[in-house]
Amino acid sequence: MADSPELAAAKRLLDNAKRQGFTFQRIAPGPDGPLRGVRQTVDFFDEIYIAGCGQPDSCTAIRRRRSSLVVPGGLPVTERVVGDALTILHIVVANWPT
Repeated sequence: MADSPELAAAKRLLDNAKRQGFTFQRIAPGPDGPLRGVRQTVDFFDEIYIAGCGQPDSCTAIRRRRSSLVVPGGLPVTERVVGDALTILHIVVANWPT
């Protein structure tokens, strides 16, 4: 059975995210379980949560600015995006430089 066009596009974007330094792991059992991706660069710590391909607002991405200081409450969030998998992956791959 062939993938839907949306799923095929999401897989390509996921591959691009991996090439840009993200590592992904499944955070729940099953082949369609949610994914968590993380990437650390000199300036940022990025996280992606993919919980459903075609469902609106089922996925999130968070970009935090890294600091050499200990920051109470964690690193400051510079950008947060909520949407479906295609939207989230496209924003992160296209707009968040490594």
